[in-house]
Amino acid sequence: MELIRSDTHIDFLGRRKIAMGISGTLVLASILLLIFKGLNFGIDFTGGTLVETRFAQAPSIADVREALTPKGYGNAVIQQYGNPKEIMIRVQNRDSKASSKISNTVLDALNAKFSNKVEMRRVEYVGPQVGKELTQAGIMAVLFAMIAIFGYVMFRFELRYAVGADLALVHDTSIVLGAFAITGMEFNLTVVAAVLTVIGYSLNDTIVVFDRIREMNAANRKKKNPEDEPTTANNAINQTLSRTLITSFTVLIVLLSLFFLGGEVIHGFAFALLVGVVVGTYSSIYIASPIMLMMKGHTKADEDAVREMEARP
Repeated sequence: MELIRSDTHIDFLGRRKIAMGISGTLVLASILLLIFKGLNFGIDFTGGTLVETRFAQAPSIADVREALTPKGYGNAVIQQYGNPKEIMIRVQNRDSKASSKISNTVLDALNAKFSNKVEMRRVEYVGPQVGKELTQAGIMAVLFAMIAIFGYVMFRFELRYAVGADLALVHDTSIVLGAFAITGMEFNLTVVAAVLTVIGYSLNDTIVVFDRIREMNAANRKKKNPEDEPTTANNAINQTLSRTLITSFTVLIVLLSLFFLGGEVIHGFAFALLVGVVVGTYSSIYIASPIMLMMKGHTKADEDAVREMEARP
């Protein structure tokens, strides 16, 4: 089955130096932000106390936050669960306070605001050691994903394709993390899941382009006057551009709906995917392919593609 073709003839790779310069600046800025400002880790990573409450009447999230702010818990994660009367509050532990004291402080603040009509249903404590283990697990998940992708692409294509794909993923991940650092949005386990999703999405786009480049390289080898490889890669990107843009556009529509209408629970998740889809689409064109071309040379993948084409009836 052929990819959706496009009649565009945009010289993407002719602008690759400018694009890679911009990307390099963004990645460097992201790294500096992560070093000097850091991420706003949620209690999944830092540890904290979770308090589940039930109200006599369904409250607004804004009113709950207003009640907690004088006690120093204005930055708590507040969300509905079950039904509108049930509210879950997650706060970071401060001043080495015991979890029981924190939960009592939260309950007292809510009862003062809502006329003693709040019932505590459950209290759960996440210790700093658990948070440390989750941090390590999140980092290892991303690293293992990168290593597995590198191995797959190298097996399916060749080393230079694998290097281009993995560096594009490093580029995407760095910029997503940088976006969280500069905005100060909470970084929690759902955002780690979003980062892994971005890696998969970006890789899919890159593989589509790489597969088309490989097919066209194989076809060129059978011509008397073959195109040079940069021209072939540029044509491959143009031919897959329609598919890339349609896919990205439809995904962005869903993500924008989640971001603006999905509530605070998945706000960080949707934001990470919004940034990741835009950056991932860009990197499959301006990062993965140019890096692959920088390592250009005859590859086993091209030979395999030739044999596949010759075997077709």
